[in-house]
Amino acid sequence: MSVTDDLGRRSASGAVVRDEAARRRTFAVISHPDAGKSTLTEALALHAAAINTAGAVHGKAGRRGVTSDWMAMEKDRGISITSAVLKFDYDGHVLNLLDTPGHADFSEDTYRVLEAVDCAIMLLDSAKGLEPQTLKLFDVCRSRHVPVVTFVNKWDRPGREPLELLDEIEQRIGLRPTPVNWPVGIAGDFRGLVERATGVYTAYTRMPGGAERALESVLSVDEAREREGAAYDAAEEELALLDEIGAGIDMPSFLAGKSSPVLFGAALPNFGVRRLLDAMCELAPAPSPRQSVDGDERAVSAPFSGLVFKVQANMNPAHRDRVAFVRVASGRFERGMVLTHAATGRPFATKYAQAMFGQERETVELAYPGDVIGLVNAGALRPGDTLYADVPVSFPPIPSFAPEHFAVVRCKDAGKYKQFRRGIDQLDTEGVVQVLASDLRGDQAPVLAAVGPLQFDVVLHRLEHEFGARSELDQLGYELARLTDEAAISVLAGTRGAEVLTRRLDGALLALFADKWRLNAIARDNPSLRLDTLLAGTVV
Repeated sequence: MSVTDDLGRRSASGAVVRDEAARRRTFAVISHPDAGKSTLTEALALHAAAINTAGAVHGKAGRRGVTSDWMAMEKDRGISITSAVLKFDYDGHVLNLLDTPGHADFSEDTYRVLEAVDCAIMLLDSAKGLEPQTLKLFDVCRSRHVPVVTFVNKWDRPGREPLELLDEIEQRIGLRPTPVNWPVGIAGDFRGLVERATGVYTAYTRMPGGAERALESVLSVDEAREREGAAYDAAEEELALLDEIGAGIDMPSFLAGKSSPVLFGAALPNFGVRRLLDAMCELAPAPSPRQSVDGDERAVSAPFSGLVFKVQANMNPAHRDRVAFVRVASGRFERGMVLTHAATGRPFATKYAQAMFGQERETVELAYPGDVIGLVNAGALRPGDTLYADVPVSFPPIPSFAPEHFAVVRCKDAGKYKQFRRGIDQLDTEGVVQVLASDLRGDQAPVLAAVGPLQFDVVLHRLEHEFGARSELDQLGYELARLTDEAAISVLAGTRGAEVLTRRLDGALLALFADKWRLNAIARDNPSLRLDTLLAGTVV
């Protein structure tokens, strides 16, 4: 092949990658617990015809659970504990929807997912508005420069005034709300939605049980006025007010994270969900160049590169395998290609590459920027790792959250210690919990550090059911952690209410403190001591 032919082939290949990347929309749903995140995720998949009936987190007998909640503890407790990936086609686009844990105790897993998306849907409960976990996750989106689309959920139940909710968004998080549509009927008396740009009115009829798509009826303005009466007149007045203050969609400010398109609906009966899907196709950005640790940008048409943002073992208990979730950042992935693990320089074969749909899997032959692939038997990979082909690149590592709960874990059966050690190593590498150690404490009873106590429940459950090592916890009296250096080891040795431990995964030294008063006292007595706040840590 001549040089000219080779350049032509590469140019054509780059064009294909750019075209495929332009079709991708990769996004996550963030919310406070019980705002309806998993229900919305299920409803989006239903409207994209990826599933036939929508499940429920808390459903009637006979109605299945949600696709994205596959872990036994998730089904038992009705909460999302792990992240899940749902990929489906819709209206000429390829949507990669990453469901995230809503509970505050699993914020770190959500943060890792936000490293892999180009946009987020911020889900609000119509009655509660912005809640603490929503605020925390929005701050993460802001720090990651992830644009946010807002969906006001549960409009079929009693709630607040829509203008009041918009005002709260602007006042509390400084995000200018720009409604895409507007509800007719107060919260709890949901009639339908008016499209702001066109004035088109869509009325909804709930299907029995809410497990199928709602019936939609498009009406003219006159038909809507006749049908809805005073409720429609009230909506028109509010829309006129929005026009006066200029609350229109502004793409540059949306992509810059200064404004947020707002849509209304109700995920459980599937009201307004199709419009949200359309909005994600219209508004959410396609994959763009990703910055490397050197400050360069990896173009989407460059040779393959990808970021490992999650590692999950034993998704299929029968196989006992380990899957690394990789967000494709650039180039075309082909199953069987040999990649390079940037952290070690070692080759990584991709014979077993899979596309994920909740717990279900299928072999994936090709993937493009924005797609998420699962690489099986990825024992050498951990969250934050970079894989590449041909041209070397390394993306910035994913920071760890500041832990606030600490406990010593011990195996109850000395004869199961080998399984216990293997389980602790596995859960540490997955990022389920941070494992800390020191020469004084030894390896028999490592210290677990977590953002929230539910992480400890997951550890104990998985140690027992996946590794056969029943274990117990002894809580430690620490509340704060700070990043430090070796000088702190001697300074804090024997100090009451403080201790320095090594985070096993990356070797970082963490100084633990009983409370903020102890931390402040030690910092005051040792002004040269390094005590850096970790990501999402408590500032005192």
